[in-house]
Amino acid sequence: MNEFAKPLSEMTLEELWQLFPIILSSHNPDWKNYYEEEKALLEKSFGDLLVRIEHIGSTSVEGLIAKPTMDILLEVYSSAFPEAVRQAAERCGYTVMSEKNAPEYRLDLCKGYTPQGFADKVFHLHIRHPGDWDEIVFRDFLRQNPAKADEYAKLKTVLQKRFEHNRDAYTEAKGDFIRACVKEARSRMRN
Repeated sequence: MNEFAKPLSEMTLEELWQLFPIILSSHNPDWKNYYEEEKALLEKSFGDLLVRIEHIGSTSVEGLIAKPTMDILLEVYSSAFPEAVRQAAERCGYTVMSEKNAPEYRLDLCKGYTPQGFADKVFHLHIRHPGDWDEIVFRDFLRQNPAKADEYAKLKTVLQKRFEHNRDAYTEAKGDFIRACVKEARSRMRN
């Protein structure tokens, strides 16, 4: 470790964005294996708190370019104590990024960020109470609609160049496309 590297907790948002830029990679078949390994670790740690666990995000869509970060949606029972949930995630090496209880419970954590940059495997863990989450709808929609997945890849490529060092702006700029796909997917489900 670089003895002069600041701890991540002491870095400004701008410093973090410089250290962790938006990087897009061609689809890596190993991402599925990384998810499966992490899933087994999470299942063991969460035990009876766990309702469902899903691989979401672009790394879960075969052939789609993606940030090489495995996004995982993990549902816990609404009766689970937040402290127990945090501890289960922390046992697996995760660090809390944000937490809120209203309007719904959301705990977002990360793993694989170091003062020197990204580790070999990077994960974002999104913990929620059981629900019908747009992330799963969007993933399934892209899996079933290669033309939309291609369109999304093109959008991400343009946005990566524009917002390489601004993760919030990158995410926000994808929002309209994602919401439109989710709306279309939900409309198809009703028909």
